[in-house]
Amino acid sequence: MISNNINSTDCCSNETKVNHNHKEESDHNHDHSNGNESTFKMFLPAIVSFVLLIIGICFDNYFPQSWFSGWTRILWYSIAYLPVGFPVLKEALISIKKGDVFSEFFLMSIATLGAFAIEEYPEGVAVMLFYTVGEVFQSLAITRAKTNIKSLLDQRPDEVTILDENNKTTTVKSETVKIGQIIQLKPGEKVGLDGVLISELASFNTAALTGESKPDTKKKEDIVLTGMINLNTVSQIKVTTAYSDSKLSKILEMVQDASSRKAPTELFIRKFAKIYTPIVVVLAILICLLPILFVQDYIFSQWLYRALVFLVISCPCALVISIPLGYFGGIGAASKNGILVKGSNFLDILATIQNVVMDKTGTMTEGVFKVQEVVLKSESNKNEILQIVNTLENHSTHPVATAIHEFVGEIDTTIQLENVEEIAGHGLKATINNKEILVGNFKLMDKFSISYDIDPTSIVYTTIAIAYGNEFIGYITIADSIKEDASSTINKLETLGIKSTMLSGDKSSVVQFVAKTLNIKNAFGDLLPEDKVNKVKEIIAKNETVAFVGDGVNDAPVVALSNVGIAMGGLGSDATIETADIVIQDDKPSKIPMAIAIGKQTKKIVWQNIILAFGVKAIVLVLGAGGLATMWEAVFADVGVALLAILNAVRIQRMKF
Repeated sequence: MISNNINSTDCCSNETKVNHNHKEESDHNHDHSNGNESTFKMFLPAIVSFVLLIIGICFDNYFPQSWFSGWTRILWYSIAYLPVGFPVLKEALISIKKGDVFSEFFLMSIATLGAFAIEEYPEGVAVMLFYTVGEVFQSLAITRAKTNIKSLLDQRPDEVTILDENNKTTTVKSETVKIGQIIQLKPGEKVGLDGVLISELASFNTAALTGESKPDTKKKEDIVLTGMINLNTVSQIKVTTAYSDSKLSKILEMVQDASSRKAPTELFIRKFAKIYTPIVVVLAILICLLPILFVQDYIFSQWLYRALVFLVISCPCALVISIPLGYFGGIGAASKNGILVKGSNFLDILATIQNVVMDKTGTMTEGVFKVQEVVLKSESNKNEILQIVNTLENHSTHPVATAIHEFVGEIDTTIQLENVEEIAGHGLKATINNKEILVGNFKLMDKFSISYDIDPTSIVYTTIAIAYGNEFIGYITIADSIKEDASSTINKLETLGIKSTMLSGDKSSVVQFVAKTLNIKNAFGDLLPEDKVNKVKEIIAKNETVAFVGDGVNDAPVVALSNVGIAMGGLGSDATIETADIVIQDDKPSKIPMAIAIGKQTKKIVWQNIILAFGVKAIVLVLGAGGLATMWEAVFADVGVALLAILNAVRIQRMKF
C-alpha cells in the first residue's frame, strides 16, 4: 500500500509473497495488504490530495484568481502532491540505497516530478493520486483474499473447556492445554486440539478440514481433530497432540509456505520485470532526447512529456502483483474444497496433467476390509491359527491387519513370536514354537517355495495365504468396497481428456474386478513398489505428465518419480501431509478432477492477466511515444489494468468446481 503504510512490496522488481501471515520475500517489505488499518485511514491521504487538486483545478479553469499564480500556484499543487507523493518519494530513495534503482517508486517519482518540471502541475498530482488510489484498492483486494483463506483455515478456538479429576470444568487458553487432559465440548463448540473421543458417540461438522458439511459420526476411541464442530451432544475428548502440532496447525503452516514454491510463470514474470524496467527507462530517455537529431521544430518540454507518459505506462505492477494473487487464489479455492496444494508450481503441473495413476486400496476403495471367509485344511486348530495370524498381523499397519484384528478380536498375549519380519510387497514372516509362519499373498508362498493346491486367480476377493512349518494350511479372504464417487471420478477424468491407470499390490483378479467396475482401461495388480515405479517410467518415457494418487508414504518412490504426488487420507497421517505435493483431506477421489479443474482455471486466469496487461500497455506505449496518449491514458494503462487484473485474479475463489 502506498498511502499511510509505505512498507509495501515493490511490484516492479521485488518478489511479492502473497500469503496470509504476511511473510515477505522482498527487500522492500512492500506488502499490498494491511488489515490493521481502517479503510478510511488508508484512503485519507488520497482524499486530502483529491480535495486540494479539485480546488486548484477550479481556480485554474472556472474561478481564476489573481493571487493563484506563480509561486502560490506551485505551492498549492505541491501541498496537494505531498500526501500521496511523499511516501512514494521516500520509498524510491530507500530502494536506491538498497541497490534497486529501477523500482516502481522511482518510475512514478520521476514521471510526476517531471510533470512539475514542465509546469503540468495538475497532471503530476493526478497521476500520483490515481496511482495511490489504485494501490489502496489493490491492498483491499489482497487483504480480502488473505482474510478469506485465513478465516477458512484458522478454525482454532482461542479457549477450551477442560475437565479435571473432580469433573469440574475450567476455561483455559488452548495453547496451555497439555497432552492427556480432557476437553469437554458443548453442542456448537469447536474442537481446540487433536485428540481421541472418550464419549461413546458424537457427530461433528468437518467442513473446516475437508470442505464437506456432511456430519461425520465418531465412535469411542476415534480421532477428533482441531477445527471440527461438535453438533448435538456434550462430548469429551482426550488430548493427544499439543496445540502447535495439531493437524490444522500443520495445514495452516503448509498453506502459509505454499507461495514460496513459485510457478514457472511467476518466476519468469519477476525476472522479466527486472530486465524490462531498466529498458523502458532507457527508451524514455531516448524518446526525450533522440528526436533533437531528427525533428526540426524540436520542443524539449513536449518530448519530455511524451517520455514521462511512456514511463508511467511502463510499470509492470499489474503483472507482478496479479499473477501471484491469481495463484494464491487458486490455492485458496482448493483449500476451501478440502484440497491442500503445497505450492503454485503444483497448480501449474495439475493444469497440464495427462495421466492419473492411482493406487486401489484407500484411494478408489474405502480401505476398510472385512473378512469374508476363512478356509483352513484342518478345522480342529482353526482358533489357534487365527490367534497366531492375529498376533503376527499386529506388527503391520496395513488395512488387512485391521480387518483380521476386528474379525478375531483381542490379541492373545500368551503367544510369543520371534524374528518377526515384514517383507515389502509380500507379507509377514515370524517364528513360533521353532516353526516358521508366513502370512501374506501367494507371492510370499512362491518366494519361500511353499506349494499350494488352489488357483489364487480363481478367487475374486483379496486372499491372505497362510503357511506354517513350511506347509500351506489355508487362506483368509477379505473384501473392500468401492467408494461411492469413484465411478464419477473416472468419468470426469475422461471428460477432461486424462487417462486413468490403476496400479496395486493387490492380486490381479481383485484389481481387474475393480477396474472393470469403474471403467478403468489400464489396471495392473500383483505389483511390488519397484514394479509401480517401472509402470510410471513407461508413461513418462512417452513424454506424458503423471499425477500419482496414493497414501504418499508407502508409495514414496512413485510419488517422487511422478510430476505431482496426491495423497488421500490427509486427516490420518502426519507423514502424508509432509510427503505429498497435494493432500485430499476427506479421501474422496472426486477431488482429483476438482483439483485438476482448479489448476486449469488458475492458469487460465493468470494468462488472461498477462495478455491483458501486455496488450493494453503495448498499445498505450506506442501511443505515448507518438504523442497520442496523455497522462490519463497512462494512468489507465498502469493502475486501471492492475485493478482489472486483480479483480480477475480474486474471482477464482468464488467459482464452483
